[in-house]
Amino acid sequence: MTESPAHCFITCSELEGPFCDYIENQYNKPVLLTGPILPDPSSNSSLEERWAKWLGGFKEGSVVYCAFGSECILQKDQFQELVLGLELTGLPFLVRLRPPFGCETLVEALPEGFEERVRGRGVVHGDWVQQQLILSHPSVGCFVGHCGSGSMWESLMNTCQIVMVPQFGDQFANTKFMTRELKVAVDVERRKEDGWFTRESVLKAVKLAMDEGSEVGGEIRANHQKWKDFLLTEGLESTYNDTFISKLQAVLK
Repeated sequence: MTESPAHCFITCSELEGPFCDYIENQYNKPVLLTGPILPDPSSNSSLEERWAKWLGGFKEGSVVYCAFGSECILQKDQFQELVLGLELTGLPFLVRLRPPFGCETLVEALPEGFEERVRGRGVVHGDWVQQQLILSHPSVGCFVGHCGSGSMWESLMNTCQIVMVPQFGDQFANTKFMTRELKVAVDVERRKEDGWFTRESVLKAVKLAMDEGSEVGGEIRANHQKWKDFLLTEGLESTYNDTFISKLQAVLK
């Protein structure tokens, strides 16, 4: 960072201005922002009939959708705590996760009696799904994710409540940004002794975000709507791209 003529970041000043100013002052070099790289709205796509029919069977804003991306694999104990926590909410839920370490299939990883107890309101699925379209479905009221950069932007672009369970790397920094700076999400508490989460902490976080009358839920919902409206501002990405190119050309002259 000390040898480059400038520093470039994929963000915008409205979201991370103070951090960008800090870096600029620390290194005494210009910070150039490309603006956010937002997911396509997929307005020309249709949700797979299987999921459209299943989600359509529940009332608006009632379903919890949980996914940790295509690369994240949980330990079996943590996988079970997660799905048991979602069961405890009493809400319908759709989980998209890979089989945990040591298991070839999701079925063998599920807690005993789990499938029978949640039949009709809970699905655990291992294959790829159309996440953007699921998040935008009217029945989905909460997204439980690991706060990878792609999922972070996708969740901000939709109206469902956000619960974060970071697993590694920048996901922890992203979670702090979402929960402490933007105040648009809640994170699942972890035990101090080993850093693991429990079914009770999953339940607590989802209820905190979704329960009517929850002060925290109301706050994150209002903040989320504000930032969603900002990210959907017409011309936001193109304006930042044009400004970035102009400033970069000036630096390289």
